[in-house]
Amino acid sequence: MHIHILGICGTFMGGVALLARASGHRVTGCDANVYPPMSDQLTAQGIELIEGYDAAQVTLAPDLFVVGNAISRGNPLLEEILDKGLPYVSGPQWLAENLLRGKWVLAVAGTHGKTTTASMLAWILEHAGLNPGFLIGGVPQDFGVSARLTASPFFVIEADEYDTAFCDKRSKFIHYPARTAILNNLEFDHADIFSDLAAIETQFHHFVRILPRSGLILANAAEASLKRVLERGCWTPVEWFGAHQEAGASEKGWSLGEAAPDGVQGNVQVKLDGVGIGDLHLALPGDHNRANALAAVAAARHAGVPVAAALAALACFNGVKRRIEVRGTARGVTVYDDFAHHPTAISATIAGLRQRIGDSGRILAVLEPRSNTMKLGVMKAQLPASLAQADQTFCYAAHLGWDAQGALAPLGGKAAVFEDIDALVAAVSAQARQGDHVLVMSNGGFGGIHARLLAALAC
Repeated sequence: MHIHILGICGTFMGGVALLARASGHRVTGCDANVYPPMSDQLTAQGIELIEGYDAAQVTLAPDLFVVGNAISRGNPLLEEILDKGLPYVSGPQWLAENLLRGKWVLAVAGTHGKTTTASMLAWILEHAGLNPGFLIGGVPQDFGVSARLTASPFFVIEADEYDTAFCDKRSKFIHYPARTAILNNLEFDHADIFSDLAAIETQFHHFVRILPRSGLILANAAEASLKRVLERGCWTPVEWFGAHQEAGASEKGWSLGEAAPDGVQGNVQVKLDGVGIGDLHLALPGDHNRANALAAVAAARHAGVPVAAALAALACFNGVKRRIEVRGTARGVTVYDDFAHHPTAISATIAGLRQRIGDSGRILAVLEPRSNTMKLGVMKAQLPASLAQADQTFCYAAHLGWDAQGALAPLGGKAAVFEDIDALVAAVSAQARQGDHVLVMSNGGFGGIHARLLAALAC
């Protein structure tokens, strides 16, 4: 079958393209911006890419058009497809009907930590010899690719709550026939499509409604929102992870002992129903990553991987690109790249880096509020608190519809706002000194700022 993918260079749709090609289909695709690294991955697999959405692409005469959720009404190619009555489907629906059917799907849902947790889970299954397929919204360092198709019955997928397509406004994860489901956390996000937290909780409840009674839900006990979701109806066994203790009852669920003082080195005890069953040794910093690891261990156990084997895998887990990833060092200053863009993720990322480096240097946070939610300014009031642990903040405020200078005013002289990347790079370079750590946070390419910072620092 020949399929043509609209929006092929997005992380999810690019993964769908790679999986479709691996399953024997001829795959072509188009995007508004065809550029590395996704374009390199795709062309290496023999996938033809077209820049833009010219309506003339219908003359390729594919058997099916697969439409990404970045494609809206008014797109010239989509309008031509609709006018001519040509067959089309969303990416998640195509994936469910063609690749996930009959698989043991392990789905990782939540506002934060999906990519890291899914990567951990896939690596645990791989380390245990189960050779899983996967589709992850990032690139796990241990695999080097974001998607893989195998003959294994196990398939790990990052289960996003964002909407499916122009024609299907349900969350993507509604299409995934999960047997094992991690509900990592649930906060308000995606203000461009959800009116409030309750609207997102409804989508999570729809996901819970399609899980089988023979499956398993791993849910974060620290999240009142997830408890509300499950109280609306649940037909699948639930295991809680995190600090969970019902009033008057003995300790239940999965939990961790105290972390080592520096938060990185040393073992942390894993407990099930209050009983120690192994030690977690994780190179990734931060309490949030230890919680991600705990969820992955519990999910892998449901798939038949012993806890000891899962912990052994995590001891050699190398993390995910763009998750406190070191991009280089110049003049004694280390530059990091991280995907954080929600205030909760920003705070956790800064805390994680501080745990990693201790008191060895300052953290200079460089932030691009680029997500749709951040551009709307819905969470601007939460930004000062999320950045409070940074020694200095540099915010790129071009194209925002709100006053970043005013929003960050509570940080006083610890924050500076720029509408020009060159000026921002110059300011960071001028202020950075040996031993500092420059933490760049954005869910986009940020104009190649990492290389520009390293070049400026090297001068």
